[in-house]
Amino acid sequence: MSPEPRVIAVIPARAGSKGIPGKNLRQVAGRSLVARAVTAALAAETVDEVVVSTDGDAIAAEAVEAGARVVRRPADLAGDEASSESALLHALDTVAPQSRDAAARRGPEVLLFLQATSPFIDPADLDRAANRVLEGAADSVLAAAPSHAFLWRLAEDGSAVAVNHDAATRPRRQDRAPEFRETGAFYAVRVAAFREARHRFVGRVELAVVPASTAIDIDEPHDLALASALAPLLEVEVEAAPADQPAVASPAAPTPRAGGTPAPHASAPSASARSRTSTPAPRPTDPHPARSSAAENGAP
Repeated sequence: MSPEPRVIAVIPARAGSKGIPGKNLRQVAGRSLVARAVTAALAAETVDEVVVSTDGDAIAAEAVEAGARVVRRPADLAGDEASSESALLHALDTVAPQSRDAAARRGPEVLLFLQATSPFIDPADLDRAANRVLEGAADSVLAAAPSHAFLWRLAEDGSAVAVNHDAATRPRRQDRAPEFRETGAFYAVRVAAFREARHRFVGRVELAVVPASTAIDIDEPHDLALASALAPLLEVEVEAAPADQPAVASPAAPTPRAGGTPAPHASAPSASARSRTSTPAPRPTDPHPARSSAAENGAP
């Protein structure tokens, strides 16, 4: 890890959850949701440090064992009404406090905000999003899945009203440009702009287009069951092979823990040390990141 991280990944994971008690510690394919998020962030080449913000002892222990640094979130930032932004700002202020001296002011350039409730985050997508911000091409990048769905809403009288189409015209799917659904899996944002705006969507906003098949958000028990059923189909583990043989892809297995338990505030492993990770199965080639403005998503 570089002595002054340019990209910091923060995973907010509070202990309280009403839909699924202990949600962040629930397992998909033998690994907890928080461990899966940490593993994905550690596998991204651009990420210099991985931080889990939590108020739970069990989540903290799981995060440390997976290789992350833990920031203890105060109770007033861990309730149902607390925003994701408040937890992210607290984590940034804890690990990279701002200096009043402009000449000495340093810290990460890019914040990667990952949600543990998205179990199929591809490290390559994290790298693409972070690089767009590092290169100055975008200020904010959010994960989004393409959609051709015809949307409707209910009016006050209970009638159905077309939202994103003309109800009298039904073009073929191939004749409609896709729209994009925010998945909530991850966001990349320029730290300086985020601190100033206190909002994840700042300046020029772009999309990191991800496959709809992996865009699962764990919110209800059936989401967890669906993710567990899909995991063997979506994930493969690329194993090291001799130089004269191609790499072999095999069904994913739980990622072994690193030997020993690091200190709660130990530095995350360097990119070169991140040798094992589960990655999604082959996917269609993503288009160049689409460009769009977006409204704020609710807190996880």
